[in-house]
Amino acid sequence: MSLRTRLLILVIAAMLVPAILVGLRFVQNRASEIDAALANLVASADDIAGDLDEKIKGTAQLHYGLARARDLDTRDKAACSAFLSDVREEYPQFTGILTIDPDGSLFCDSLRTNRSLDLNDRGYFKQVKGLHGVVAVEPVFGRLTGLSVLQIAYPVRSEAGALKFVLLASFNLNKFAEFHDKRLLAEKDVLLIDAKGTVLVAPKGGGWSVPVGGSIAGSDLFRFAAVPDREPFREVSDRVGHTQIWAVARSPSIRKAGLTILVGRPKDGLLAAANRRLLEDTAILAVASLLLLAGVWILATVSVGRQVGRLAAMAKSLGRGDLSARIPEPHPGGELGGLMTLLNSTAESLEQQRAAIADLSHKLSQSQKMEAMGQLTGGVAHDFNNLLTVILGNAEHLADRLAGNKELQRIADDIATASERGSDLTRSLLAFARKQPLQPREIDIAEQVTGMKQLLRRTLGEHIDCSFTLAPDLWLASVDPSQLATAVLNLVLNARDAMPDGGKLMVEVRNISLSESDLDVNGEPRPGDYVMLAVKDTGTGMSREVLGRAFEPFFTTKEVGKGTGLGLSMVYGFARQSGGLVQMQSEPGQGSVVRLFFPRLATPPNEEPLPAEQVAAPDGHETILVVEDDDMVRAYVESELKALGYRIIATSNGPAALDVLRRPGDIQLLFTDVVMPGGMFGPELARQATGLRPGLKVLFTSGYSQSPVRTPDQIGDARILTKPFRRKDLAAMLRAALSEPSR
Repeated sequence: MSLRTRLLILVIAAMLVPAILVGLRFVQNRASEIDAALANLVASADDIAGDLDEKIKGTAQLHYGLARARDLDTRDKAACSAFLSDVREEYPQFTGILTIDPDGSLFCDSLRTNRSLDLNDRGYFKQVKGLHGVVAVEPVFGRLTGLSVLQIAYPVRSEAGALKFVLLASFNLNKFAEFHDKRLLAEKDVLLIDAKGTVLVAPKGGGWSVPVGGSIAGSDLFRFAAVPDREPFREVSDRVGHTQIWAVARSPSIRKAGLTILVGRPKDGLLAAANRRLLEDTAILAVASLLLLAGVWILATVSVGRQVGRLAAMAKSLGRGDLSARIPEPHPGGELGGLMTLLNSTAESLEQQRAAIADLSHKLSQSQKMEAMGQLTGGVAHDFNNLLTVILGNAEHLADRLAGNKELQRIADDIATASERGSDLTRSLLAFARKQPLQPREIDIAEQVTGMKQLLRRTLGEHIDCSFTLAPDLWLASVDPSQLATAVLNLVLNARDAMPDGGKLMVEVRNISLSESDLDVNGEPRPGDYVMLAVKDTGTGMSREVLGRAFEPFFTTKEVGKGTGLGLSMVYGFARQSGGLVQMQSEPGQGSVVRLFFPRLATPPNEEPLPAEQVAAPDGHETILVVEDDDMVRAYVESELKALGYRIIATSNGPAALDVLRRPGDIQLLFTDVVMPGGMFGPELARQATGLRPGLKVLFTSGYSQSPVRTPDQIGDARILTKPFRRKDLAAMLRAALSEPSR
């Protein structure tokens, strides 16, 4: 028997068991595909429910805004309806928006029907009358439109808590279902029913027989929908024998609203795809087997010894760690040649992975260095802000005491101003180290850039000429000032590095309106009104290839150790997180320009901010427990609070403060530093203190906090007074904290 025949028989025998195992695997894959399709059915139902839940939350936010609109606070029915009609045009997902008087009668509506309706019998109206600050939801058929809608009601109350009127938005369930039906490419049926089994939205498929408004109560499908936690999906057959597989959304909030969302798919269609895949996999296995046998037949006819020797030499080289070794061309055909190619590609891949690991190790070292710098910056900022608090407070005292000596009073004011500039510098350092969460505020970007001029000029150096073009009458934007400072610093640093021999840098801020033809760095149009901040340099510029990767994390063209490659990616992420976009232009030798666009913030009409002198806090009389580890800061705060009329108990750490709280005596507020030595920080002290005295109010103060401070009950962000602070800020925050209602 020839070698070729022996090898062929050996391969056939060796292939039997794998072929059987692969065939069994194909059968298992078919079952897995069916399970995946069923899981996708459940996921689709949950996804639709999640989208509807987001729509409800969005409507609640709309109600919150409308409740404060002056146009609704009127008894002019026509004007009220006209205003709601304008709002309805901006939100086509609602069939109508209306207001209901406390007696249950319709007052005005966006459809301007001028009808009189008594809505006392509606469940949402009965429920919403007892709510404060939240919405009531009920699926019904609208009396004005006859469409199936989700009624979302919100109680608008006076400052005394009395119900003024009820805002009602009718969310169109038909359009909502049509959108998801298109999104699912009509492969699945969407069914919406209420808690009684009434069909609100019927599937578009021809197999469904119950019309909108009909009832499926008592059916097997309704019994399944009523207890969705018992089984994830169920097969339901109709009268003609068609079997449909249904999944129900498991969202508790949607079901609490009295709405059930089901997604179904014909069983035949679900199995057909899995069966087709099984046949395709079997055919591929058969073809692969035939090709393998043919390859073995050809391989047996040529000399394999030399080729095996080349493979062995390559394996030895790899075993010695020589990843640069390769099997030279030409390679023979068949499996041996494929194995040689595979070994070469494997060696090349391992060599690339080794280089990538070395590069990643370097980047990790850089990242750890930046993290260490951030920790150091935070510690320095904490101590520095404590010193600035004392300096700023005593400077204010001196300014008050030296009111009769203008020159000395000016010196005291200069000390206070210098302290505030030191505080600004500390915040800039913290922002650069990315140790502050995003806290957007309504700001004038030009004012922020103006405050950074001195810092930017120091950063650039004397060899670079820096100019600023700040347009007048800029729109306001909702931006985190510290993160904006970080972004500008990153752009200026990149521009400086691109001009090692000097040059010009221009910073521009102006209003701009973008159209559909204006694209961001991802090629997406983002039309609208924006405040643009541009940083332009006359540096070396970038090639097209480098420009295309400029915003990728860890991508940098600088020398090793000169940068982490995170600067522009941080700028891009900040702009997108702020709702804006980024544009960048650059050519080799022509310099670069980076433009950041922040959305225009619409300012409410006829709202003028109160002058600073009108915002004053009255003197107090309550007892305040002060916890501050720094002796100078504690003495300053104690002096200020006594001057404001408060009774003071001062301690230097958390355990001492808890001992005070365990003793009898009235204490209305705990005023504590966030970061303190001894193992107990301010948040933990507040949690234990409110446990001892549930009615105790809490006000935090800190010069540096790496993560947001939460309230003792962990419901939201706590009230915090940032160091250094002025006397008026201390007085105002104390009154605000003491006036806050108990949770």
